Amino acid sequence: MPCTTVLVGKKASYDGSTMIARNDDSPSGLFEEKKLVEVDPKKQPRKYKSKIAKLTIELPDDPLRYTCMPNVDPSHGIWPAAGINAENVAMTATETITTNARVMGADPYVEYRPAKGNKKAVAGGIGEEDLVAIVLPYIHSAREGVERLGALLAEYGTYEPNGIAFSDKDEIWWLETIGGHHFIAKRVPDDAYVTMPNQFGLDTFDLNDAYGAQKENICSPDLKDFMAKNHLYLGKDEEVINPRLAFGSHDDSDHVYNTPRAWFIERYFNPRTIVWDGPNAQYTPESDDIPWHLVPEHKITVEDVKYVLSSHFQGTPYDPYGKKGDENTKHMYRPIGVNRTSFLGLMQIRGYRPKEIAAIEWIGFASNVFNGFVPFYTNTIKVPAYYGNTTLRISTDNFYWASRLLGALADPHFNLNSIFIERYQDSVADFAHQEITKIDAEYLKTKDLSVIDKGNQVLADKVQEYTDKALKDVLYVTSMNMKNAFARSDN
Repeated sequence: MPCTTVLVGKKASYDGSTMIARNDDSPSGLFEEKKLVEVDPKKQPRKYKSKIAKLTIELPDDPLRYTCMPNVDPSHGIWPAAGINAENVAMTATETITTNARVMGADPYVEYRPAKGNKKAVAGGIGEEDLVAIVLPYIHSAREGVERLGALLAEYGTYEPNGIAFSDKDEIWWLETIGGHHFIAKRVPDDAYVTMPNQFGLDTFDLNDAYGAQKENICSPDLKDFMAKNHLYLGKDEEVINPRLAFGSHDDSDHVYNTPRAWFIERYFNPRTIVWDGPNAQYTPESDDIPWHLVPEHKITVEDVKYVLSSHFQGTPYDPYGKKGDENTKHMYRPIGVNRTSFLGLMQIRGYRPKEIAAIEWIGFASNVFNGFVPFYTNTIKVPAYYGNTTLRISTDNFYWASRLLGALADPHFNLNSIFIERYQDSVADFAHQEITKIDAEYLKTKDLSVIDKGNQVLADKVQEYTDKALKDVLYVTSMNMKNAFARSDN
């Protein structure tokens, strides 16, 4: 899946929370309908069966309640994507990454092989379809997420390259798969943020730590032998390696599809510490060595993350809606906020709040350029119908389809409609923070869990009201500018 991930350590965020966020983008030519659900432990399967790999996995008998964002159409699997469990541990899976021929020759993917002749069918490994459902309900910390997924990769393998984020109130861990069975994982520095387009991201990894205290690095137990045997050491140091060189890709297509996204995000958060533009630029949109993480110049807010994950290269010649470039530059690079986004999920774990209200999952559906972004307190079993009632039938009675329609209507006349989109997004953000303040205060006063359900419903009702109004405004502008418009005064 062509996605974009941003991770924010607790000392880099505006309020001391950890934040992990990802655009879940559908493959080219597709639009995957999504909905928000809470999975009750009683309804979590004890035997998981995947659609793509035809794999059956026995699951533990003690799952936690968790949120997720499954596909509305289950014919290709669950694809639960992202969520937070009852222990306030978050997971987003996955950022599809890249690899190279040397890795694939050493540890091929574990792909499903159908029956042929006298040979029985052979199940494939685990992948994006499965990961949240088989990991998130069973972990009690971000580190446990790395450990459980690492064990599953060793046992079952995977049929694709993926990057996965885990977070709790203290830590964020980022895991990247290597070939069919191997992985590395690194703890995100508390004072830093991470940028991940669809490319192998980690640019430094300490094998001494991974084979020792594992304070900030964890890997497959046999990674050293695997690298030595298959000539994957490409640097001068065999203890502190550059995984991007050893395991990643360096294709020309990366410079169109991947690296420009990292360039824009880091240019936004570090506009002065690094030269991004002009003949003296330290990094350009096509640089292969854009850092995996940086310390931002200011504390990062929810709105900052939403802005960069909605980016269409504003203020640059590469903006398809902008006036600075020409028809070549405007479509030179793949925007971050594309038309095919299914949803944006930001999992915020606020360590300064009681466990019951510490976890907030911010959600937005369809193209981020046009959608609203609303918080959902996850310590509940109730999901407002506006978020969870998405069907394959188009209806403005749910957030997904309303957001899809809003983007499709606004895009053809972007400059005319942008003021309505800006007002809409600002209104949703303003109300969201007002309601968070109110919900927090009321819960701290009463300790009544019903406050959470009521607050979530108030937020859903209000965002529906704002979305309906934005739809009406944009529909009017776009209708008035249809090509078959004509009035008697026109002749």
